[in-house]
Amino acid sequence: MKVYGFAVGPLQENTYLLVGEDGRGAIVDPGDEPERILAEVHRVGLKPQAILLTHAHFDHVGAVAPLVEALGLPVYLHPADLPLYQSAALGAARWGLYIPQPPEPTLPLAEGQTLDLGLGLEVLFLPGHAPGHVGFYRPGHLISGDVLFRGGIGRYDLPGSDPQKLFASLQKLTELPPDTVVYPGHGPKTTIAAERASNPYLR
Repeated sequence: MKVYGFAVGPLQENTYLLVGEDGRGAIVDPGDEPERILAEVHRVGLKPQAILLTHAHFDHVGAVAPLVEALGLPVYLHPADLPLYQSAALGAARWGLYIPQPPEPTLPLAEGQTLDLGLGLEVLFLPGHAPGHVGFYRPGHLISGDVLFRGGIGRYDLPGSDPQKLFASLQKLTELPPDTVVYPGHGPKTTIAAERASNPYLR
């Protein structure tokens, strides 16, 4: 699996293109700048099969509507994040920003679910930053969304956040192989080993 990441939008959210067998794969957390995302899809030769969402905060879903319109892709989301998804445009407006309301329906994600899509991903349920937050794992790779960052963690003071659940999710991630590369929702990539050694929230 090849992972292409780039930051989009005013909150510099990381969108990822996952390219697997025969070029098939997925777009993860398309937060903004749909024209740029489409250009990158063509540049890397991705044949996207789905849009995968780690969670539904507005900065992670801002380009969902135009990408669904352009590509006709299904959208996968954990059901516990549906309320956030359904109010995403309103959430952006509270920050003085505009996003087109992402379309329904979505397809459900659940702990332990396997997503083929040419990628062989496993869904990890990682609540805390958001009620239905998930990660996408394949040996050697973790798309962590806003649970774990290099040197930090996701906020737990937002509506629907739960610090106890977040720290339980972080503990779950520390049990992954140390050489697992972590692709976070914001900032540069890291590894489980590096975060276990230096991240103050994991030590």
